Amino acid sequence: MADPGTGAIPDRFEVKATASDHFSWLRTRLSVERTMMSWVRTATALIGFGFTIVQFFARIQETPGVAPPYFPHASRYLGLSLIFCGVMALVIAIWEYHWGLRYLWSGNFAVIAGVTREGKATPLLAVAIVLALIGIFAFFAVLLRLV
Repeated sequence: MADPGTGAIPDRFEVKATASDHFSWLRTRLSVERTMMSWVRTATALIGFGFTIVQFFARIQETPGVAPPYFPHASRYLGLSLIFCGVMALVIAIWEYHWGLRYLWSGNFAVIAGVTREGKATPLLAVAIVLALIGIFAFFAVLLRLV
């Protein structure tokens, strides 16, 4: 609610530039990094499993003496679904990571960060973007049967 006297909207909480608040900010910042790394790990597994399933069942069908499958394209659809889920998980994670960092550097939090934005980036975002591009390539490679 706005202050009736000034019309200003008060902050939700008071931010003080103390050592404990600074270290709390750092713990929160590192928590955002760990969460993003977990998403990258999960997306890597989804993309890798999806691609592996497609390749494994394509190779096993080429083996002499193996009976033809009842649903010959089921493994391809499952692989495409897993790859798609991995890429979408990365896209959502990148968006949330960017939003979280922007929030931590905004407003009063910049006071307790104690550092400037320049030179404080991690390679995690670049790794996530590269992995998303690899996932997109794998999806279209399987979809168009390039592999």
